[in-house]
Amino acid sequence: MIEGFFTLVGLALVFCFIRIIKGPTASDRALAVDTASTVVVALLVVAGLYFKRGVYLDIALVYGVLTFVGTLVFARYLEKGI
Repeated sequence: MIEGFFTLVGLALVFCFIRIIKGPTASDRALAVDTASTVVVALLVVAGLYFKRGVYLDIALVYGVLTFVGTLVFARYLEKGI
């Protein structure tokens, strides 16, 4: 069961990386990076529950906040520069 989840998450990350590489615009690439980071956060949460390790949940929380702030900064840069 869990192996299937990890396979689907890996496939989702492959599609995100393809969009990052081939994205026609910078906003497409930014959206793909944001999607990939969200998938990684979900992966960390499920891994933390599966391995019964709370530290993965803490890492997922910090990583989610940092990627959110990074996405905001990048969106502001794309809109009008820093």
